[in-house]
Formats: sequence, structure tokens, C-alpha cells
Amino acid sequence: MDKDQKVKIAPAWEPLLQEEFAQAYFRELREKVRMAYLKDRVFPHPSRMFRAFELCAPKDVRVVILGQDPYHTPGVADGLAFSSFFKNPVPPSLENIYNEIEAEFGCVCPRTPELTHWAEQGVLLLNASLTVLAGRANSHADLGWHEFTDAVIGVVSRECDHVVFLLWGNYARQKRPLIDASKHLVLESPHPSPLSAHKGFFGNDHFKKANEYLEKNGRKSIDWC
Repeated sequence: MDKDQKVKIAPAWEPLLQEEFAQAYFRELREKVRMAYLKDRVFPHPSRMFRAFELCAPKDVRVVILGQDPYHTPGVADGLAFSSFFKNPVPPSLENIYNEIEAEFGCVCPRTPELTHWAEQGVLLLNASLTVLAGRANSHADLGWHEFTDAVIGVVSRECDHVVFLLWGNYARQKRPLIDASKHLVLESPHPSPLSAHKGFFGNDHFKKANEYLEKNGRKSIDWC
């Protein structure tokens, strides 16, 4: 992000987030991120920093999946939570997500690491931090990203109707107070990571429940498979 240029984000999001862009914390965040890209190895590529917003307009958001931060291994982060580039192996957490989807629907998920096909259906794949230092997970958590992405969650909760929020793991579950549960569906479970998936992610039926809720409220379901 160049400190002298307008934030490059999908036009439909601009009026909803312009108050955030004008705040002092966001101006400081922009400068910290700009300097980080100049001094260090940072992921994803800056052109993909706001990719989740480019692929999913506010009016189209049907599901929000919240990650913590981008993959910190070179060549992996593509700007979408849980997603990676086609050339890469499927990340372990995404493999467990696919396993759960197959168990719920009896389908076979193509093992692609790239989740653009979800984002284009209205799944906002949002990381709480939109950047990370190479080799250092959660390294940009204190830059100000969390204040911004909390605001995004609040905007979706306020401006959209009948959205399913999938909160996996303790970190994501802390975001529940930002969501108006009277107008949205909030589903919580352990994280799909290999370290915790067997503690309640497997068998949570989140994808089936999400589709049932969307259809019940007149919204098109997601083709997870």
C-alpha cells in the first residue's frame, strides 16, 4: 500500500469501509505494511492483499470463513484464507475441510488448493491479518489489521442479510460478539488443523447446515464440492 495512494479495493466495498480508511490507525497500518514490504519478505504479493474483497462483493456475501493470517511459507499465500496456488499441494487444514465436505454430502471434492470457486459464489475467505512475514506466523497481528478486519466483520453483519459465519478455532470464535446472531447464522467448532480437527471439526455438519440456512432464507446454496 503506497501511503500517498488510495487503497486499492473492490469498488463495491469502498463506501462501506471509507470511514475505516480515514482513521488514524489505518493510516499507520498502511505505512507499517508499506515499510514491511520494502524491508522484509512479506506474503502475499501486495497485488493480492485485498483479493478476498475483489472476488466477493458485499451484496454477494453468503458465507464468511475466517482465518488467522496468510500462509508464511514462500509461494503459498494467494490472498484467500485457507487457499493456495494451483501448483501447490493441498494445505493440511484444507484437506480436512474437504474430508468433512465429502462426509456431509457424499461427494468427491477435487483436490485443488485454490478456492476461487468458493469466493466467486459468495464465500468471503477473510484472514484476520492480510499480511505476514516470511517464516513467522501471526507476525503482523499487531500492525492494526485486526481492527480493520473486525470492522469488515461488523460491516457484513450490519449491511448484509442471512449470512453464515463459520468460526473455526478459538481465535475465530472470539469474533462472535461482532456478529448480530439475530439476523445471521453463526456456527462454531474446533479448527480444521490436523492438531484439532478430531476434537470436533470432523462431524460438525457446518457445510450442510450453511446450505440449509441459505436455502431456508431464499439465498442460493454453495456448491462446496
